[in-house]
Amino acid sequence: MSDLLVALGLVLALEGALYALFPEFMKKVAAQAVEMAPDALRTGGLISVCIGVFLVWLLRA
Repeated sequence: MSDLLVALGLVLALEGALYALFPEFMKKVAAQAVEMAPDALRTGGLISVCIGVFLVWLLRA
């Protein structure tokens, strides 16, 4: 459970840093995400999940 909380903290820290450092760019990215097809967002999300699980597995092995 603590690993999950650490991972959540890292995600929040990284995403927060992006919004703090590049607010205009992140607004453009969010606007582009709204315009994307749901299938494209789903595919990108699934790819991100696979990469994330692989990285965790690699680092924990």
